[in-house]
Amino acid sequence: MTEKTTPYRGRRLSVAPMMDWTDRHCRKFHREITRHTWLYTEMVTTGALVYGDVGRHLRFNEEEHPVALQLGGSDPADLAKSAKLGQEWGYDEINLNCGCPSERVQKGAFGACLMAEPQLVADCVKAMRDAVSIDVTVKHRIGIDRNEEYGFVRDFVGTIADAGCSTFIVHARNAVLKGLSPKENREIPPLRYEVAYQLKREFPELEIIINGGIKTSDEVATHLEHVDGVMLGREAYHNPYLMAEYDARFYGDDAPVKTRIQVLEAMIHYIEAQIAEHGARGLKLNTITRHMLGIMAGLPGARSFRQVMSDPARLASGDARLLLDACARLPQV
Repeated sequence: MTEKTTPYRGRRLSVAPMMDWTDRHCRKFHREITRHTWLYTEMVTTGALVYGDVGRHLRFNEEEHPVALQLGGSDPADLAKSAKLGQEWGYDEINLNCGCPSERVQKGAFGACLMAEPQLVADCVKAMRDAVSIDVTVKHRIGIDRNEEYGFVRDFVGTIADAGCSTFIVHARNAVLKGLSPKENREIPPLRYEVAYQLKREFPELEIIINGGIKTSDEVATHLEHVDGVMLGREAYHNPYLMAEYDARFYGDDAPVKTRIQVLEAMIHYIEAQIAEHGARGLKLNTITRHMLGIMAGLPGARSFRQVMSDPARLASGDARLLLDACARLPQV
């Protein structure tokens, strides 16, 4: 495998970039549960960085490392500028989105539609690699629309690899560019994990990370027999405490695992610090707590916990002790 430039441990586990979800507060919360799992930002468009408020889009917490910035764009020069900004702000990886199927993204000529233009993607990757010293990676689907030929994704990966990319995050479904919503694109096209496995067999020198529909640690372990890493999406968001065993099981780190209560106590300190910095009016409590509703998933009393955490009056108070009051609704944690 190509030598990586990151000082952090390998990308055996990661949490997918998810729009409206994996913001810096969500990533801080996830980092309290797992020390080594890689975290990814929501997709940030090049336009937002070239013409917008850079700090608003790139600010993150130092504790989030290792953390990657996912970019959306198709202009090599703009991507190079954005990647350089990402490195300057301290990100550990730049990831190019070639997998999002939404029509809004397609109108910007990026996302999954870029898979039809592998040479353009290669030019984008080369421009970013020339601009930064950190890893540049690509997240993509295994095909677009009805094209299910393995040769399509094989040639895509091969072309981008020739431009110097050595890490590919493979969402093991096709992207249907017309007629399906982003949600339907995560559910209707069938998962074909074997395609990602075949890519690893054909390109053993590349780092291949699989994504799509993966829910349990045992499933993660099975995939790791075939590829280099596993990226979880919605399961990691809705049931985040499943990641509590990742450091020991997949990274060999036997440090004590934080209990759910310890995670919430750490987040209370974080919330209080954020409110002190931004003020109660500048930072609504719900912008942080909304990411934490699933931490009690599967436990007796989890519904009551979520009800307290979602209570409008309590949230309006801005009192972070809401978290512990919610815990009191559970018979045991």
